[in-house]
Order: sequence, then C-alpha cells, then structure tokens
Amino acid sequence: MSAVEPEPRLDPLLPGKPSLEPMAAPVSAASVWNIANALTVLRLFLVPVFAGALLAEGGHSHGWRWAAFGVFALASYTDKVDGQIARSRNLVTAFGKLADPIADKALTGAALIGLSSLGDLPVVVTVVVLLREVGVTALRFWVIRHGVIPASRGGKLKTLLQGLAIGFYVLPLTGLLASGRTVVMALAVVVTVVTGIDYVARALTLRQTSDRAAMKRARKAARGA
Repeated sequence: MSAVEPEPRLDPLLPGKPSLEPMAAPVSAASVWNIANALTVLRLFLVPVFAGALLAEGGHSHGWRWAAFGVFALASYTDKVDGQIARSRNLVTAFGKLADPIADKALTGAALIGLSSLGDLPVVVTVVVLLREVGVTALRFWVIRHGVIPASRGGKLKTLLQGLAIGFYVLPLTGLLASGRTVVMALAVVVTVVTGIDYVARALTLRQTSDRAAMKRARKAARGA
C-alpha cells in the first residue's frame, strides 16, 4: 500500500499559502480561554511580581533575591509548559502565538533592566540583548507577508543560556559561583549576537526567495516586456 501524502499545512498568517515553519503548530479553532493561554497570561502577571521582589529593599536582600529567583523560575517553567500543552491538546491560538513571545521578552527585559539598575550586570549586556530581541521582533513584522522563519537550534540555545545566566545573577551568589555566572552570561551574549545575525540573513533570504517575491518579480518582468 502506498503512503498517502499529507496535505500541506496552511500558514495561519498567510491564508492560502503553505507554512514556512513546519515545526510550529497550526492555529486551531480552540477557544482563546484555555489552559495554555492562561499560563501565558500568568507569566505576564508574574513579570511585575518578579521585578518587585528583585528590587525590594534596595535589591540586595538575600531573602527577596531568593524570592525573585523563585518567581523567575516559575515564570520560565510556564513558558515551557504552555507550549507543550498547546501543541499536545491542539490549543494553539492566534492570541497565544502573539502573547507568548511578548511574555518572554517582558520577563527577560525586566530581569536585565532590573539587574543593571542595581549595578549587578553591565549596562552594555542589557543593551545588546534587548536590541537583539527588539530587532528580531521588528524583522518578524518586516517579513510577515513573505512567511515565518522557524526557530533555530541556536535560538533555542540562546533562550536556555539567557535563562540560566539571568537566574544565576538573580541569586545572591558569592565567590566562585559569582564568577562562574559571568562566564555563562558571556556565552549567552555571544550566542544572542550570532543568532541575531543569522536571523537577519534568513530574513533577507526569505524576502528574496518567497513565493510573494517571485510573483512581484514576474509582474515587474511582464510590465517591462
């Protein structure tokens, strides 16, 4: 018996066109009121709670720093769980696809800005990471009519290293452990920059090779004929 070819999945952002992000779950008809989206919203609400704990009592209370780490760890865990639930239960929604990265960047931004304001993290690190994140978000909108660029392994490694580094900086560490977190953050920054450059290259390639770009070239050639 011959295998039946699966029908190409349509990209929810480009109706009628095959998706360029094969690893991403399609947007379903599920209600926006579901457990996956609830976890995403919870992560958004945890951002000011985390910031408040991080900056409490001048930002150098060991008790509050441990509390801030606990909130950060919980928020980071919801990021992993909500995606798994959405894909396994077919609960992927347009709201979730939009709110999830916003919640991630809000948590990361609050942590980096808070740590830099306390003098625990060099401002240049915060600027580099946030510029990369804002830049990639802008690129997503720039290429949205051409397709969606799937997350790379480097991007996933970047997220992991950023989470580990921020967690270590939030904790009231001293001695060798405090020195070790500098290495982890340095690695996170390097991967952040490299993956940002890779994303720019892939965005430029997509704008040149997408079906939409080919159609525009064909119309231009037809007019010049």
